Amino acid sequence: MKRKEYPRPQFVRENWINLNGEWSFKFDDENVGEQSENLNNPRFFDRKIEVPFVYQSKQSSIEERSSHDIVWYFRTFSVDYSKSERVILHFGAVDYEADIFINGQHVLNHKGGHTSFEVDVTNHLKTKGEQTLSVRAKDRHDNESQPRGKQSWEEESDGIWYSNSTGIWQTVWLEVVNRTYLKSVKFTPKIDTGLVEIEAKQNIQQPTSLDYLILYKGEKIAQGKIENSEERFHFEVDLFQEHIFRSNFHHDGYCWTPENPNLFEVELTLSDDGERADKVKSYFGMRKIEQKNGMIYLNNKPYYQKLVLDQGYWPEGLLTAPTDEDYKLDIKISKQMGFNGCRKHQKTEDPRFLYWADKLGYLVWGECAAAVVYNSNSVASLLSEWVEIIERDYNHPSIVTWVPLNESWGVPNISFDRRQQHFSQSLYHFIHSLDSTRLVVGNDGWAMTETDICSIHNYGHGQKEELQKYNYFKETLSTRENLIRRPSAPWPIFAEGFKYQNQAILLTEFGGIGYDMSGENGWGYTSVSNEQEFLDEYQRIMEAVYASRGLWGFCYTQITDVEQEINGLLTYDRKLKCDLEKIKKINDGFHVTSVE
Repeated sequence: MKRKEYPRPQFVRENWINLNGEWSFKFDDENVGEQSENLNNPRFFDRKIEVPFVYQSKQSSIEERSSHDIVWYFRTFSVDYSKSERVILHFGAVDYEADIFINGQHVLNHKGGHTSFEVDVTNHLKTKGEQTLSVRAKDRHDNESQPRGKQSWEEESDGIWYSNSTGIWQTVWLEVVNRTYLKSVKFTPKIDTGLVEIEAKQNIQQPTSLDYLILYKGEKIAQGKIENSEERFHFEVDLFQEHIFRSNFHHDGYCWTPENPNLFEVELTLSDDGERADKVKSYFGMRKIEQKNGMIYLNNKPYYQKLVLDQGYWPEGLLTAPTDEDYKLDIKISKQMGFNGCRKHQKTEDPRFLYWADKLGYLVWGECAAAVVYNSNSVASLLSEWVEIIERDYNHPSIVTWVPLNESWGVPNISFDRRQQHFSQSLYHFIHSLDSTRLVVGNDGWAMTETDICSIHNYGHGQKEELQKYNYFKETLSTRENLIRRPSAPWPIFAEGFKYQNQAILLTEFGGIGYDMSGENGWGYTSVSNEQEFLDEYQRIMEAVYASRGLWGFCYTQITDVEQEINGLLTYDRKLKCDLEKIKKINDGFHVTSVE
């Protein structure tokens, strides 16, 4: 079995059953799987697949790139539970629509290819013996209103579009819980007062009590008990009320930063009628992010973000990292190159990546997959997914920005269409209504409406010999006025009716130097033929960025090659294209310490 680690590091229980591994599998191009003679019949499934890898990937053991819009999974399992317990079935992510069957009975329909979901299957289990689990995954490769991100609708990837992914692509697991159990917990840090707001939800409304224990580097910080008769526990804890380092709390030694990723461990114990009903472990970081005076502030201090674009693809697993160590590796290499974070592009990443970002100290801009067209279906789909994204990932201190729209994908007429502008504004306010602890980008790249960050894309640096083009690129970046008035695309920086309002300006896509080490055809925005040229080109581009008196951060394209894109700092299989220390030296170069 691969991917054995606990899949939900923000809400950990000790006892769980991992359902990854070999499942039976079926392409259902005729859409006959739900017929009674097929639904729960092992003979209907004519292939084997390794979960949680999609059939298009090598790790799945199938590796077929042709499109199959409906696929089926089947396996048996056994689970021990008492009459006073419940059995919860979890799915990390299934792309795009999933129907779940237990012992031939339909128990859940879920839409949304990047978000987690669960279902209480207790009432559908047999009293003893093996249980059957069937999953029908539907992923219309030609449905343009379905959020798909970078997934191609063709059988072969091309340009900026990558291999399609269909079906289960994150861990599947079971948990046996008491009849009364915790469903979720939210931590809202308030570094200016030293408080953390805690909101925990239980599955049913009845009198219970919640014991909490908060630790910092193994030392007890706070402990208490909350009595409650409602569905939610909602309270605040003064973390340093009686602690010796309260006066030093605002120092980076206790807040979360990429340089000092300090985390507070939490144990929550739910009691029902005096008996322990549930126990979970979690963590949080004391982190504050805001923008003002044209700059981003992290924990009340100006903080220049040096991000790298990360598509979240692997050659053998596609959307799914082959091992948990692969997430860790990407973050470590990025930090070794002098980056302090990434923008996860057109993908809502596995919680295990976010866990390592929290632990290792790595800023993350969280994004979602975009639809291609604008209609009522794409609007409803995106709103629904954002509810689940924020519900799942709210507690990760590494996430500092949400990016609901990118380069007008799914809102092609946003520059002038008031309806699509309303949608962008709605997403901006909707996300803020769910999460007041992070920044929100209105439409990353250009044609922005309401936004906390003015995020601009510019690949116009030209080849080395194109001096006029490079000088214009450098001049365009030089001041805030030039950044706003000289867009690199046919569309204005702000949509019609909107204007720049002194937000921090970041160059959130640029670079993309193509350096081929595979011997296969590929492309980049500019090209070089050897390591020294690669370093010289990177130096040339970064000199223009760091000379800017208007920028307050950047996101370089990109960390790795992906399929036919050869514009990564690393190859697709994470081989180094150059000395990481030399990239770090360039990234550590001088940049302006305030904007003008």
